[in-house]
Amino acid sequence: MNTTYGWEDLVSAALVGTERRPLPSGESTPEAELLDHAALLTVRARAGRLPREGSPLETAPEERQPEVPRAASARLARVLGGERSRLLAEWLQAAAGRGYRLSPHLLPELLDQAVRDRSIRPHLGVLAGARGRWLAGLNPAWGFLLEEVTAPGAAHETWELGTSGDRRAHLGAVRAADPARARLLLDETWEKETPQDRAAFLEVLADGLSVDDEPFLERVLDDRRREVRHEAADLLTRLPGSRLARRMAERAAACVRTENGEVQIVPPLTCDAAMERDGVRAKPPRGTGERSWWLQQIVARAPLEVWSGLLGLPPRELVRMKIPDWGREVMAGWVRATVLQGDPEWARVLFAWDPLADLLAVLPRREREDLAAGFVRGHGLDGQLIMVLGGAAAPWGPDLALAVLEKILQVSSTQPWNLSELSRLAGERIDPALSGMAERLSPEPPVQEVAALLRFRDDMLKELQ
Repeated sequence: MNTTYGWEDLVSAALVGTERRPLPSGESTPEAELLDHAALLTVRARAGRLPREGSPLETAPEERQPEVPRAASARLARVLGGERSRLLAEWLQAAAGRGYRLSPHLLPELLDQAVRDRSIRPHLGVLAGARGRWLAGLNPAWGFLLEEVTAPGAAHETWELGTSGDRRAHLGAVRAADPARARLLLDETWEKETPQDRAAFLEVLADGLSVDDEPFLERVLDDRRREVRHEAADLLTRLPGSRLARRMAERAAACVRTENGEVQIVPPLTCDAAMERDGVRAKPPRGTGERSWWLQQIVARAPLEVWSGLLGLPPRELVRMKIPDWGREVMAGWVRATVLQGDPEWARVLFAWDPLADLLAVLPRREREDLAAGFVRGHGLDGQLIMVLGGAAAPWGPDLALAVLEKILQVSSTQPWNLSELSRLAGERIDPALSGMAERLSPEPPVQEVAALLRFRDDMLKELQ
């Protein structure tokens, strides 16, 4: 095969056709032969490339963390191979919480998976160990690892030199011990932080939040990045006596009128710069009107106590009150306000009015499980039941576990095709120590399948102890 011509000749012939532009050899080369020439040139170019000069790689640093136990590592390999693959995040979280590092042969596969699944990255910051960070320095696709927490407890010097994750962990530890010192530490470096770090650090201030934090957060409302301003506004909303809360209370009051014993809601006509500074987003989501969107946000950021003062009713009567216009927006705002402000009284009455998963998170754990169990027993299997259970944090205790397992038994005889999501939640959320209770409850296959998943999780967690 004549290969005296170059790549440019092949490209030119391919673009205009070999009949109009024969190859330099003078041959009229058919299309297939032209592709053969291109393949040959490609191989020759790759094979003939001279090696670049370089220096040997430095070896990976020595590890300081203990390697995950052999049995646990073998189980992780099975999970990565497809067995109970949904339990990967739980395995990683448990192993990272105990300060283990992964077996080296599993690192590349997990780092590749973390490229696609951001949710597992925080766990890998610890589990990858020194070798993982060494690998991340060689492969840009794994560079995310260099921003994650590198050990379960970050040392004090990491505030200046640590990764973003280490610095968040350190700030959290300082905040738990001395809230004022953590705030001052953040204030000193605030202008030097990236927008992503500023938003993440503000989340840390939620622990131990007090009126002492208000002056700093009020200044942050002028930050140039919207996500930072909104995080500060969320924190100030949790302080009923803050200046932002008072401004929102005034805006809420301006939207409420009472005529002939009937409540009239008048949403704002514009969203001005002051409203945007206080966390009101001017542009609504697609399908939502501007005034509707602004009203929801004002209600969500106004102190909940203001509504009893404006309308003279306790929360349990307010949620039943008929609002002729804009009632849906007011209710949506109350739900958001309840979650932001963490008000258990409002959460109870709103959950009774409309069982939403977000409201459960506001309640104490035992009460949350009692409400969820009662809802499961009195409600059919549908999307709402699944959503409510999704809001009940794991691990589920005996009462909620029993209610869900009994629901599985009930549905298995009437709607067996509709069980998959409920069974999955049961197997992944019930305390795995309750696997024996599931085994004893019924020999029916749906319950035994949940029991088998619970046994798998129980064994998995014991191997990591």
